[in-house]
Amino acid sequence: MINQQIRQLMMDRREKFMIPASLVATVNEDNSLYHAFLVLTKDHYAKIVVVDNESHYRGLLSLSMITDELLETDRINLDKLQTMKVRDVMQTDAPVITDPYDVEENLHLLIDQSFLTVVSEHGEFTGIVTRRELLKAVNYAAHTFDRHFEVLDLPETENV
Repeated sequence: MINQQIRQLMMDRREKFMIPASLVATVNEDNSLYHAFLVLTKDHYAKIVVVDNESHYRGLLSLSMITDELLETDRINLDKLQTMKVRDVMQTDAPVITDPYDVEENLHLLIDQSFLTVVSEHGEFTGIVTRRELLKAVNYAAHTFDRHFEVLDLPETENV
């Protein structure tokens, strides 16, 4: 469990935790791989959120998922970019969260993810929490802790 004082300091940056869906590039599950490839490449994203026509979260898609699909035994089949849909390639088992402010859970999940998708209780995509923003909050807490709380030196103990 995270120390309450450290959590309190991290929550000072709470408004930065979630990037709202309106500011996050997405692709639709019905888009062609060609379209998704262009979006990922143009925006320099490694991975992007996939939604349906009602803005419900459906999965994630990365450039490597697309290129893996294009690779054949002896060639790269670029025709698949036009004929395949995002839904044919996307990852559907990535963790999602409903509470962008659950610092402890999000820290655990962000060890293996660069961002977490935030969804409403009805599955609508509402935003992302990035590892970068949460690490900024950790950095803030680590560097300002002694300005907010009295820190006492404990007596040294000998290792037995």
